[in-house]
Amino acid sequence: MNDAHLDETPNRLRRFACMMYEAVLLFGVVFLAGYLLDTLTQSRNALELRAARQAWLFVAIGAYFVLCWRRRGQTLPMKTWNIRLVDRHGNTPSTGLLILRYILAWPLVLAGAAVVWGAALATGWPSVDMFIVAAPFAIFIWSWFDPDGQFLHDRILGTRLRNAPQAKKAR
Repeated sequence: MNDAHLDETPNRLRRFACMMYEAVLLFGVVFLAGYLLDTLTQSRNALELRAARQAWLFVAIGAYFVLCWRRRGQTLPMKTWNIRLVDRHGNTPSTGLLILRYILAWPLVLAGAAVVWGAALATGWPSVDMFIVAAPFAIFIWSWFDPDGQFLHDRILGTRLRNAPQAKKAR
């Protein structure tokens, strides 16, 4: 693999596939964080302590991403798909920048959720559960307009998703 290829932004299909893999792992993160909250608070159902639960899950998911990105700029799915998060100098971003990146990723996701929710309610669609599936893809909208195909939060912060070198296979 040549160095020019490593400077390129991963295509949307690879980023989408990575996102789907990430969702599978996040199921485990959310399950464990929810189990810990329920155990510590002795809550009996998910509607008890709803605001606290949402805040807790926001922090738990954020901790997962920030800790993974801080190590080598990659979560397990990013490593699998040879994608790496770097700052404008090509290094692993600082912890503060990673926290900001996580926070800034949410407005587009929440806007996507609001649009899907509103459309479901306006059309009388019996289930609004699809917003959980469709909303995260709102993050890709900006990438279609960005000259480098970057996400909006990456453009704002100067971070980038780059192709990563493939790990050497043991023989």
